[in-house]
Amino acid sequence: MSVDYRKITLNGLWHNNPALVQLLGLCPLLAVTSSVVNALGLGLASTLVLSSSNLTVSLFRRLVPETVRLPIFVMIIASFVTAIELLMQAFTYELYLILGIFIPLIVTNCVIMGRADAFAAKNPVSASVLDGLMMGVGFTSVLVVLGAIREVLGTGAIFSNMHLLFGENARDWMIVLAEHYEGFLFAILPPGAFVGLGLLIALKNIIDARAEAKRSIAPAPQSSGSKRVRVTG
Repeated sequence: MSVDYRKITLNGLWHNNPALVQLLGLCPLLAVTSSVVNALGLGLASTLVLSSSNLTVSLFRRLVPETVRLPIFVMIIASFVTAIELLMQAFTYELYLILGIFIPLIVTNCVIMGRADAFAAKNPVSASVLDGLMMGVGFTSVLVVLGAIREVLGTGAIFSNMHLLFGENARDWMIVLAEHYEGFLFAILPPGAFVGLGLLIALKNIIDARAEAKRSIAPAPQSSGSKRVRVTG
């Protein structure tokens, strides 16, 4: 069976983006995107779990009985989430405390369970790993963009507290975009997350609609073959 790697990549990043199209995993997406560092931390953790669980599920897909498929998938995902938790406690403990319950709740994230059951359980290893990686990158991209919008509107700065994820050398990464900015509290509250995500979904739909309109009015390709000419003597 041939694998269309380009299609898998585009589906994860755009056409079937888990946050903008499938609308899965919205609870953590809306809850932690008050800043870029929070969004990036959860996004990286989710991407690692997605790629690892897809790899494992694909490897053992022919050995898993149909009757216990979903419980086994949950155990696989939970094992990787536990490993990510321990790594975060060891290296990014403060960020782990900020993200709180949303790290262990990755186990129940519909994106991860959905890709394991709908894709990894039916496809070879290389395609499954790429699918997990691209779905994770697509999910993380939406997290980071939404987090950046909310952080800028809410505080007038961006990339604050990046040292929580990248170490002390990242303390100076913060960029202040507006001096003496009083802040827009609505942006960093939960209602701001709903409005921000709605605007991102609307923007994607507009881009898709315009691209579809351009394709529909594109001229039909001209035949490059030679024409037959009737010659009478």
